[in-house]
Amino acid sequence: MSAAAYEHNNAPVSREAFYAIACDPRRSVAVEACAGAGKTWMLVSRIVRALLDGCPAHEILAITFTKKAAGEMRARLHEWLAEFAQTPLADLALQLRIRGISEENIAQRTPDLRSALQNLQKTLLATGRPVQIRTFHSWFAALLRTAPMAVLQKMGLPTHYELLEDDTEAVAQVWLPFYAAVLADAGLQADYHAVVSAHGRAQTHKALAGALSRRVEFTLADEAGVVDASVQAWDVQFPTLAGHATPAAWLVSDAPRAQLLAAARALGQASAKTFSAKGGELEVAVSSADTAGICDALLTQKGEPRKFGEKIAGIDQVRLAQDLVLQYNAAHTQHEAWDYQQRLARLARVLVAQFASLKRTRGWVDMNDVERAAHTMLSDSVLSGWMQERLDARVRHLLIDEFQDTNPLQWQALHAWLSGYAGTGGGAQRPSVFIVGDPKQSIYRFRRAEPQVFRAAQDFVVHGLGGDRLSCDHTRRNAPGIIDAVNQTMAAAQAAGEYSDFRTHTTESTAPAAVLRLPQISRAVLEDA
Repeated sequence: MSAAAYEHNNAPVSREAFYAIACDPRRSVAVEACAGAGKTWMLVSRIVRALLDGCPAHEILAITFTKKAAGEMRARLHEWLAEFAQTPLADLALQLRIRGISEENIAQRTPDLRSALQNLQKTLLATGRPVQIRTFHSWFAALLRTAPMAVLQKMGLPTHYELLEDDTEAVAQVWLPFYAAVLADAGLQADYHAVVSAHGRAQTHKALAGALSRRVEFTLADEAGVVDASVQAWDVQFPTLAGHATPAAWLVSDAPRAQLLAAARALGQASAKTFSAKGGELEVAVSSADTAGICDALLTQKGEPRKFGEKIAGIDQVRLAQDLVLQYNAAHTQHEAWDYQQRLARLARVLVAQFASLKRTRGWVDMNDVERAAHTMLSDSVLSGWMQERLDARVRHLLIDEFQDTNPLQWQALHAWLSGYAGTGGGAQRPSVFIVGDPKQSIYRFRRAEPQVFRAAQDFVVHGLGGDRLSCDHTRRNAPGIIDAVNQTMAAAQAAGEYSDFRTHTTESTAPAAVLRLPQISRAVLEDA
């Protein structure tokens, strides 16, 4: 097994230097670290050091993804402060050193850092204002409470609302008004029946529920014209076939029809009965504008050209006709995809609108609304300056745990705020930023988490804020058997192009381990369940 891997800005670095950089609250840092590397330990250590530097506790904002994780982070901070209060001064120097403060700095600092650490709990209790340790949603909800009434009205949100932390009940209630809206509109009825006929009721419901669960992203994409443009119309994808209402209309138009009839005559004159029979079938299909029959006469069930004898007189005409049918098939597939996408988009718009109407009627605001409002307030050209001033006065240190579970909208909201500091050279009002996570451990796809957001944030911290990139592939707790399984699995995924930037992991543990593999369940089985 290779040596322990610690990197600073892509260059090897000692363990001590790695943790010293990570724990320094004056730096902006993006840390990618494997399980057992001490990610939360680093984050809480930065909080301790920021408090020792004199930062008021309430100007430190630490964000994580669940109430449980926030509670555990809060408990760890309080446990440490209680332990420090009971630890002799002589022993506190070690606690400072492992958090990146050198012996020289410990000796030179006035007042004594050891005494400050010992009294930190008392100091914090005396202020009466704790460190802000929150979930993304609770922080965004706090921003929403400061939103001007005009913002709420612009977003269609009630001015007096009940915050829905779980929208399960609301989602269950929206289907009845949605189906009523579909029944009241002939066009929507046609859309719904067409989609159900092609894909089934269960798959249609699943697709619509998926759009509803990503309603913020859907709405933003729709407003930007991305939804309608995401699947090209068949005549745009195949411009040489344009000028007809559908691919089927093109196939039976004059020029293709003449070519198909020429192929039918050539096959009809073949000596082999199977070939001449296909010629007859093709002629009948062309005469009746039966596109399925045309395809069946010239292509196999797999959609491949039938193998007719090369000695048939006029075989070139047959080959040209087969090429036409292959073009038709490709255009027809594109047209079906476009038609499905357009119909489903129209239905999804109604579903999202009905959901918004239901929430307004009940006075509900859900977590998607909270995220969208935060994004609006932090990115709006007028509001963002006002919001930035308020945040400047409240947040000197921003720390985010488990960043791999951040969804794109959450990152866009953060980026809208932090990008105001990019290239400013670290002015007095700029907060230090600390993000830590491991893309391999992203588990919240059902909450719209996207591991690639972590990569974008890393780049922003380094290039936008002039910060540092740290990487750690060394764990203190996972047994060698576990690490071997991780290395084999991730190396195989990287070789297959399913993952990037994986580095071999190492461990300090010598504990025995067993790795058990659960049976694989196919996607088809899941969809049928």
